[in-house]
Amino acid sequence: MRGIKQIYDCLYAYKLGFLLLIITNLLFIFFAWLAYPETFKVLVGLMIVFTLATLSLSIFIIVRKQNIIEAAFQEFLLEPNEMNEERLCRVSPKTHWSCIRDMGSSIRSYQAELNEQVMELADYENYIEGWVHEIKKPLSLMTLVLDNRRDEMSSLVRHRMLHIRDQMLGDVERILYFARLGAAHKDYMFEPINILAFCKQTVEHHQTLLDESGFQVQFIGEEMEIFSDRKGLAFIVEQILANSTKYAAANQDKPIIKFEAHYDKGKDQRILTIRDNGPGVSEEDLPFIFDKGFTGRRGAYTRQATGMGLFLVSKMAYDLAIQVDAKSELGSGLTISLIFPRVNEA
Repeated sequence: MRGIKQIYDCLYAYKLGFLLLIITNLLFIFFAWLAYPETFKVLVGLMIVFTLATLSLSIFIIVRKQNIIEAAFQEFLLEPNEMNEERLCRVSPKTHWSCIRDMGSSIRSYQAELNEQVMELADYENYIEGWVHEIKKPLSLMTLVLDNRRDEMSSLVRHRMLHIRDQMLGDVERILYFARLGAAHKDYMFEPINILAFCKQTVEHHQTLLDESGFQVQFIGEEMEIFSDRKGLAFIVEQILANSTKYAAANQDKPIIKFEAHYDKGKDQRILTIRDNGPGVSEEDLPFIFDKGFTGRRGAYTRQATGMGLFLVSKMAYDLAIQVDAKSELGSGLTISLIFPRVNEA
């Protein structure tokens, strides 16, 4: 099939030359008919055989030449150094040499700029990771002081300080995960997880955020086992919790967040649904809430929005092969479903 396509491409590329050859042969056939009518059939047969042989040989040489040029061009694209550039020039028509050299110079220039940007990005990522680890030290010291000096401060002050600490830790984690988005190596470790127990543990680690907003937490459904990375999944759940607590309506009497686990037998899917009763998202904004930097146009969700929390959720979910679905209406809260991939137990 590839050979037929190459022959067709060759005929199409050199159609003018082949057409002139055929017209020339028809002209000579006409002259042979006028000059040698008694041997006309023999001459015509010889002309046809010669023409077909010339066409076949020409197509063979052209296709072979194109294969050589294509192979040299592929090597040049994989490694556009000067040696491969000269090799491509040797097998290409001389009229193309200046274009090839200009292209090689441009590619090497862009490649040098790209390598420089990659190094700068790696330095940036290393700096962010180092900064995150450094900032965690005073936060850990803050926790130590709050635990050891709890008798010296009121419970309200201590609770507010813990709330601020947890908010700072959440912001630091978002910075770290955002910096790692483009990393080539990601150290995920997939293992079986009891999803409701895992959610309860994650909620306990962020109880101060929920208490500050007066949230009640409910767990619905039967326990089920999924396969995922604990750190990545914890980050997803934490961001959804932070999103719900951050945008809880100020006039809500009983803000609630519900975790519901269920198994869809029809689709053979394990699903975790996280639902709040907050202000919700408008219909026109809902398709874009996972976009980077999107803050929406209507609803209380958009007042303090940075557009990063749910964006990072979508990116982490993609890495963990988790499908994320969101449903909402203004005034009816936000429902986010995490659909876990099917795993062959064998």
